[in-house]
Amino acid sequence: MPDDILQMRGLDAHYEDFQALYGVDMHVLTGEVLAIIGANGVGKTTLMRSITGLIANGPGQILYHGEDIGGLRADQVAHLGLAMVPEGRQLFPSLSVEENLLIGGQMGRAGPWSLQKVFEMFPILEDRRAVPSTSLSGGQQQMVAIGRALMSNPDIILFDEISLGLAPIVIKDIYDALPGIIGEGMSAVIVEQDITKALSVSSRVYCLQEGRVSLECASDAVSREEISRAYFGIE
Repeated sequence: MPDDILQMRGLDAHYEDFQALYGVDMHVLTGEVLAIIGANGVGKTTLMRSITGLIANGPGQILYHGEDIGGLRADQVAHLGLAMVPEGRQLFPSLSVEENLLIGGQMGRAGPWSLQKVFEMFPILEDRRAVPSTSLSGGQQQMVAIGRALMSNPDIILFDEISLGLAPIVIKDIYDALPGIIGEGMSAVIVEQDITKALSVSSRVYCLQEGRVSLECASDAVSREEISRAYFGIE
């Protein structure tokens, strides 16, 4: 049986006086793709920000390879081997496509991903490597954000709203690329509002509802009725 690469144990998260997560228990297995679904505002992005050190958490609430990382800064978490493709992509507008990608490589972690390998996965980026990143289409910018995360050679990659605002054909292209990413032995967590897409690429799924886990199930075993109950809080 594969081991847990990442665990959340009773995870709470706050923005000053506002509590966004309440006692969240989750785990990610080594080499698996985990989907997290839920409506807007239920805490999905807060969960991603907590895992990656952008929000500080209490002792013992986030374990990576069995070690407590809840008190680490975001740069320290990244050096350990966690990378996020953030909602909205958050590219550096003053830098070219290639320069944005090379920022990911500054982690200095050994692994299979290089600039050339990213270009092989997304050939359009090689064609446009010298142009400002913000001159690209939304889908191409998402490819840069994914490539930047891969360049850090992470053990686990987190996708926050991977298809948000993209055309269906672009979403298909990005999801078609995922097997080549995960095939390198990486674990992945995909936050996604497109439930069908999330279930199609994952082995397990969690649903968040009002900052709490409302469902945990194998992706190929969950019913639409179970998802509706968990998603909308319908009894």
